[in-house]
Amino acid sequence: MNILAIDTSNQVLGVALVKDEQVIGEVATNLAKNHSVRLMPAIEKLMNEVSMNPEQLDKIVVAKGPGSYTGVRIGLSTAKSLAWALNIPVVGVSSLEVLAYQGRFSDALVCPFFDARRGLVFTGLYEWNDNNGKFDSVEEETNILMADIVKKLAEQEKKVLFLSPDISLYKETIIHHLGELAIIPEGPYHIAKPSHLALAGMKREPDNLHTLTPNYLRLAEAEAKWIKAQKENE
Repeated sequence: MNILAIDTSNQVLGVALVKDEQVIGEVATNLAKNHSVRLMPAIEKLMNEVSMNPEQLDKIVVAKGPGSYTGVRIGLSTAKSLAWALNIPVVGVSSLEVLAYQGRFSDALVCPFFDARRGLVFTGLYEWNDNNGKFDSVEEETNILMADIVKKLAEQEKKVLFLSPDISLYKETIIHHLGELAIIPEGPYHIAKPSHLALAGMKREPDNLHTLTPNYLRLAEAEAKWIKAQKENE
């Protein structure tokens, strides 16, 4: 099976090609550049490098958020358009779960998160399950104050592995509340890999092409203000 994985849900642009569970090509850049003009050229270049045609693809796996509203839309719309044109299945995977795979071999709870501004983060809590070979969700993904989530984790008195491209913003807060219970690895571990995205979606059932939607976890600020204004006018 040939799988194309696409992740533009955050600053990292990641594309991977997996053939029969082996990574044959992977590209990831962590740059503040426009994903919309770089994604398709990245896919085309990678496929040329490994001598694969789009018609040889069997499945597309895409990171569906949370993360950047624009980034999530770009990845999802591209993945759905390709799946429709090639008549192949598409699978959406949580961007937080993909990042959690960087802690695949840790015995600790895994807490991936993305900065959502104003002290808020998109986060969840995961634990690897050897019985089913995937991450189980210990705490549902949510949009919450970082101060609140670390206080809650400290009460559990368990070791927690924190993974985030925004780790520098909250490192002091994490250590203050959890101390030695907090595991914070080096920089490269905080960047999600598109090959992990392919792995996460490899054996999942396809999503409905027409109902697969972004997982924003909260409304965009403009949309939230519009809804608030409508309610006030009623």
